[in-house]
Order: sequence, then C-alpha cells, then structure tokens
Amino acid sequence: MQMTHESADAELAKLLRDKPRGTTADLTDFAVAYWNGERVVYTFLHEDGHGAPDDEFDLTDYALELWHDEFAAWFAAHHFTEARPEVLDWIKAALPSSTSS
Repeated sequence: MQMTHESADAELAKLLRDKPRGTTADLTDFAVAYWNGERVVYTFLHEDGHGAPDDEFDLTDYALELWHDEFAAWFAAHHFTEARPEVLDWIKAALPSSTSS
C-alpha cells in the first residue's frame, strides 16, 4: 500500500500523542515532526547542524514521494528525540496566554 500524507500524518499523530511534550519524530537528517497538542507539525532542522528546528512545512504526497526512502526507513524503525527545548518553547508560545501560566 502506498503511503499518503494523510496516512503518514495519522500514524505520526498516534505515535507522538503518547510521547512526552516536545518529543520529535526524527524523520530524516533534515526534518522532524512533533505533536503541538492539536496536530502534527513538520519542521526542517536548522542548517547549522545543531539539530534545532527551523522552518515549518506542510507534508504533502509530493514530499513523501521525494523523501520516500527516508520516510520508509523511519516508519520501519522509529527514532525520537525527547523534549527538544526549542519545540517546548514553540508549544508554550502557541498556547493562549490564559493557559500558559
């Protein structure tokens, strides 16, 4: 069965919801995904090599086709990084001010 962005998104949501807040699914050496409390967010890693998340992107069927080998490898053997500080900061900043205290 061909993976679609919808099926990949659903599987990642299922896996990430049960992980500690700020955990990333390390999909490739240049992109990760995390659960922001409502949905899966995809982001490129900063090109400086420090592993910090950078720009967000939309996962599309085109992206899955382009990065097929990397995504197939990840789904065959999941790899996560727990509690990336930058991701925790992004999640906290996105919360409504009444719930962030």
